[in-house]
Amino acid sequence: MADVSNINGINVEAIRTQFPVLDQMVNGKPLAYFDNAATNQKPTSVIKALEQYYEGYNANIHRGIHTLAEKATKAFEDTRTTLGKFINAAEPEEIIFTKGTTESINLVAATFGRKFISNGDEIIISGLEHHSNIVPWQLVAEENGAKIRVIDVLDNGTLDIRQFKSLLSSKTKLVAVNHASNSLGTINPIDEIIALAHEVGAKVLIDGAQATAHLDIDVQALDCDFYALSAHKCYGPTGTGALYGKRELLEAMPPYQGGGEMIKDVSFEKTTYNDIPYKFEAGTPNIGDVIAFKSALDFITEVGKSNIAAHENDLLQYAREKALQIPGLRIIGDSDNKLSVLSFIVEGIHPFDIGQMLDASGIAVRTGHHCTQPLMERFKIEGTVRASFAVYNTKVEIDRMIESLHRIVKFLK
Repeated sequence: MADVSNINGINVEAIRTQFPVLDQMVNGKPLAYFDNAATNQKPTSVIKALEQYYEGYNANIHRGIHTLAEKATKAFEDTRTTLGKFINAAEPEEIIFTKGTTESINLVAATFGRKFISNGDEIIISGLEHHSNIVPWQLVAEENGAKIRVIDVLDNGTLDIRQFKSLLSSKTKLVAVNHASNSLGTINPIDEIIALAHEVGAKVLIDGAQATAHLDIDVQALDCDFYALSAHKCYGPTGTGALYGKRELLEAMPPYQGGGEMIKDVSFEKTTYNDIPYKFEAGTPNIGDVIAFKSALDFITEVGKSNIAAHENDLLQYAREKALQIPGLRIIGDSDNKLSVLSFIVEGIHPFDIGQMLDASGIAVRTGHHCTQPLMERFKIEGTVRASFAVYNTKVEIDRMIESLHRIVKFLK
């Protein structure tokens, strides 16, 4: 087990002890969890934070003056402050809590999109997008008479920036792209994309679901207008996430939903809306999971993003080299700049069959189109097998996967 200790400044073996779910057998084999692009496993600190909230100070927030309500409110707002620092927002009020990246994108579509995008305007997205960064803009375009333009994907899984430049015009009102592809791992040059979009007066939304736990995020340096993210892809709970937005934009956008907390004053004649961020946080939020999200952010910070990234990149390069030795295997999206995602097909074998047979050996991967059907059509494939790595994964686990793949190919061909 020499490969799981003190690598790239971290002790992977010690980190693994913080993830109780990893210590189990699946189909009689030790679990190797390679489905991290779908969701990370959770460290004990996150699990304990949830337990402590529900066991010790469960209460609704912002409304009560009693001790439990004040304690819950402080813990909830501490997460907002921590997340603001994590992505370097100018102020905590620019952080809106949502159910996750999908709702964050829908919030912008339903508010900014419907108010500021009109008939004849254009929205630019990319061929790498998850369905959640396609469908909301289609809804806005259908409702307002706008047009969707798409940045092409090159053969290596990167965006065609030259073609993107040709799409930009005075008609462009919004550019919505992901920071990194969930299907291929490609890291997009969002700093360049943002700068080019701003030259024509367009606003930019970045889907950061895949990037937030892996890359340094500085929304002020990027100068993005919106940044959407999910907790569960950052070692945090499911069902919560956030939208970052520049204050002036959030203040100009109408409310997303009506209800409690998002108001200052209500009468039957007129309602006065609350200040940001509360204007966009109607109803009782997912309090416990938001509070536990802070523990996940603290975990990442304590281990160190640069250490995590170095370890994950080592795993990716190791897996790539080994995978290319398998007969008939083709990597889809082989950019030089990517996250720890190995997406591949094997000639003559359906990805689903590979996924099932890997699971029989205790190895969890994702198969299918990964909610990126247009991208699969671009490569003329039904889907891929996707192995995605996290800080707690090891080369020993990768060796098990590669050995299993060799056996699967030999058996099915």
